[in-house]
Amino acid sequence: MADRDILNTFIPIVDFLGEVYGSNCEVALYDLTESKNEICAISNNSLSGRRVGDPLTKTLNKLIEEEQYKHKDFITRFPSKTKDGKISRTSVLFIKNKEGRLIGLLTLSFNLDGLISSANFLNKFLSELTGGPERNLAEEKGPISEDFSTPIEDYAMSIIQKTIEEINISPERMSTDEKIEIVQKLNNKGVFLLKGAVTEVAKKLKISEPTIYRYIKKD
Repeated sequence: MADRDILNTFIPIVDFLGEVYGSNCEVALYDLTESKNEICAISNNSLSGRRVGDPLTKTLNKLIEEEQYKHKDFITRFPSKTKDGKISRTSVLFIKNKEGRLIGLLTLSFNLDGLISSANFLNKFLSELTGGPERNLAEEKGPISEDFSTPIEDYAMSIIQKTIEEINISPERMSTDEKIEIVQKLNNKGVFLLKGAVTEVAKKLKISEPTIYRYIKKD
């Protein structure tokens, strides 16, 4: 089956998933054949306003440049944010041909703005009833910027620190396998999609940045 024919089989899935998950989920199919690198089908585009023919985002370009598709078939629920500030969680399916060459991407992006607003309302209401501190979920879960123009954010720092602390050993005493485990956990959480994350983790683990990339490829 030709690469374009493979992609065409996913077009009904775009409409199907858009109908199933509703307007809060944007579903897009990207055509990477013949160096097109553009949207060929999209459903519920109110989240980003993107249309058929629009190019890959910087986030998706980064995924391709890092060749993450060679080590996994999909990445799920990494934080993202649209240009107008809408907070979302995005999952990406790597579509490959029989030779394993990447020919397309299927993305699902869930708009979390409404859920976060509702959760913050409940948190405020409960804090007034109980006298406890009020929480703001958006501040606690600062998302990755879609265009990677911002430095590493507090939320990513907390994930990095927490993941390292799970080993319960100082970086100076960690074995190579333990450091590989940490890097792969962070990679699966999408932390390395954020500009500056590789540098920060390398400093924390007392290893070089090329070593971080080498550990990622072991996943």
